[in-house]
Amino acid sequence: MVHVDPAAQPLVAGAGTASKGLPMEFSTSQDYDSDDNSESDVELDSKAFLTDDVTDHYAPIESYEGRHRYDPNFRWDEEEERKVVRKIDIRICSWVCLAFFALQLDRANIVQALSDNMLDDLGLNTNDYNTGQTIFYVSFLLAELPSQLISKKLGPERWIPVQMVMWSLIASCQAFLSGRGSFFVTRCLIGIAEGGFIPDYILYLSYWYTGGELPRRLSWFWVAYEFTSIVGAFLAFGLLRLGGVNGMEGWRWLFAIEGTITGLIGIATYFYLPASPTETASWFRGKHGWFNEREEKIMVNRILRDDPSKGDMHNRQAVTPKLLWSSLADWEMWPMYIIGLSFLIPVQPVTAYLTLNLKALGFGIFATNLLTIPAYVLFIINLLFWTSVSERTDQRFLTGLVSQIWVFPLLLALEWMPDNTNAWVKYMFSILIVGSPYVHAINVAITSRNAGSVRLRTVASALYNMFVQASNLISSNVRIDLPGDSQ
Repeated sequence: MVHVDPAAQPLVAGAGTASKGLPMEFSTSQDYDSDDNSESDVELDSKAFLTDDVTDHYAPIESYEGRHRYDPNFRWDEEEERKVVRKIDIRICSWVCLAFFALQLDRANIVQALSDNMLDDLGLNTNDYNTGQTIFYVSFLLAELPSQLISKKLGPERWIPVQMVMWSLIASCQAFLSGRGSFFVTRCLIGIAEGGFIPDYILYLSYWYTGGELPRRLSWFWVAYEFTSIVGAFLAFGLLRLGGVNGMEGWRWLFAIEGTITGLIGIATYFYLPASPTETASWFRGKHGWFNEREEKIMVNRILRDDPSKGDMHNRQAVTPKLLWSSLADWEMWPMYIIGLSFLIPVQPVTAYLTLNLKALGFGIFATNLLTIPAYVLFIINLLFWTSVSERTDQRFLTGLVSQIWVFPLLLALEWMPDNTNAWVKYMFSILIVGSPYVHAINVAITSRNAGSVRLRTVASALYNMFVQASNLISSNVRIDLPGDSQ
């Protein structure tokens, strides 16, 4: 059977309909899947759109980067598409996961640094740490939308490597922290440099994948994110042992070396990432690029038939103030932003203070870092499992409730445990909370798919992530030192 529309499911409200105002009429595989209609199969398959006026209406703008590969009469089969998607996964998604690895390496290594008495060495307490994290999240939050707008103007493939190199330099400079002031300054600068990185990449992936394919790829995104925590724990186990070399504490070596690793990945990303499916040729990627003409036509036409609104803007077209305001005023997207604000709050405090809590339970520096690994393994298993469930059942919001149902009784048990409860019991409950079902990838995909245009997707992805960072602000101040408390 010849395949035309890989996403034959009806589009959700706003995805491909809002921006151009007409109902879409596709000839899909569902339209001609009967063995009794072979002649009509050929006739229907000659067009992706059922009428000429709809064909003209949903044609991409002339400046769209893939316009020269757009063909409403183009045909391909399912096996060809599978091969192309597999190639995209290897070439694009795997590198995006590597970049996300770099983000988390520099973002989360402060947790390992805490286990090496960083606060005591700098004369800080838990409240200072909370303030530093608050500064980080405020800076991260405020940089989200400006970064996304810069990315849309310059292109994600240009802006993202710049971000990576900037934050890696600042992260490395944490090796020279001297006290409260320098701690606060570096937290602020890292937040500014990293802000917008996640929505930048979500927008970039939407150039390559259909709405139905995006959730699973985003789940790989966060698998890489959490896999970094596992790798980071092993790295910390070794790097913290450098304490005393050249008179530097182990946590200083941790910041210096891991920041350097991220910087190298950022430089490589600048040369590696292509601008779009039809712009992969370069001296680094080869003069003929990664895809032949037919593969490029498959990529462009399958994306536009899944969501024609992706042809409304080219990949380096800035969002004007008027378009920005209309995106902010799209009230139908705000329920997703509220979900982004609230769903992580139950888990984040336990995650942020995991190493401090394990040390308080009597575990040593190196045991503490290794004991965090089971939580991250459970996190990855839950992430992949529940993302798969959401795809198979075609349920997004109901699947999102699983996390809250999982966490609520565990938090109650942890709160009501007697002080003399065995340390391993407390450890087990903490691990189950940190490794709870993570539905962020599902929520991000919902936000992206319900944005009815590239312009709205640009703003909506940033706004959603801003609300997620706002939830981190709340979470980072749940635990405080009161007068008379120990650090």
